[in-house]
Amino acid sequence: MAEEKEMELKESKDAKPEKNESDQVALELMKFIAVTTGYGKGSPAAGFSGKTTSAKSPEEQAESLLELFQRCRGAVKKPVE
Repeated sequence: MAEEKEMELKESKDAKPEKNESDQVALELMKFIAVTTGYGKGSPAAGFSGKTTSAKSPEEQAESLLELFQRCRGAVKKPVE
């Protein structure tokens, strides 16, 4: 009986809505872009020589990352042509 409950709990945790999966993919994409390019930090990172700006405040960094996440969500949900 206890084994059946454990199996049910595990199955319910594994069954996630598709929306959540696309958000997870968008989050992983955002993290990859942010780490690779230094996005949101205000100063260029290795391998990225975009426009140089002064250091951003923590609020500006957070806003930049939220904007990037929204862009990633749009890219993940966009149908392939």
